[in-house]
Amino acid sequence: MDKQKAASDIITYALPLVPFEGWSQTVLQKAALAAGYKKTDAIRVFPGGAIEAVDRFAALADERMLADVQNYHLDTMKIRARIALCVRLRLEAAAPHREAVRKAVALQATPLYAHHALRTLYNTVDAIWHAAGDTATDFNFYSKRLLLAGVYSATLLHWLDDKSPGFENSWAFLDRRIENVMAIEKTKHKIKHWLESLAG
Repeated sequence: MDKQKAASDIITYALPLVPFEGWSQTVLQKAALAAGYKKTDAIRVFPGGAIEAVDRFAALADERMLADVQNYHLDTMKIRARIALCVRLRLEAAAPHREAVRKAVALQATPLYAHHALRTLYNTVDAIWHAAGDTATDFNFYSKRLLLAGVYSATLLHWLDDKSPGFENSWAFLDRRIENVMAIEKTKHKIKHWLESLAG
């Protein structure tokens, strides 16, 4: 059995069930049967249970975003536009299954799975920065991801309850969050130069 394919298949068949039953071992077993596998294959593919399936669900959305971004000419955009586009594509990749995302966020919010939540968030913002063309390897590598984690998390929560056409309120919210971060970075840059001038 190809476990990568089986994981994708099981998640595909689990997604229609999750909004009503949540992410659970029972749902994964039902999805395995519906996908043509044995019931016991669910635990073979996801030995960590439902939270491992949630991790894979997030990874699939990251992969979809990375594929979709290839349809755009990011080299013609400013960095803030690139980041906004990538965040938007990432959320749009999960849009058909927004209730499953909500259930996933709820599961990850439990203390037992806090490390899973942090890891999947890091993987997503890291994928977004790479898609945007980031090549930083110094301290900026971490600071950029930390700042984007805040922007992405806030936008995700806003998006989950957004009832506006085409999620336009979420994209406006995203633009404001990015603008706030850019303003902070500009201020930090000015302070750094001011301190360097004093030292000189």
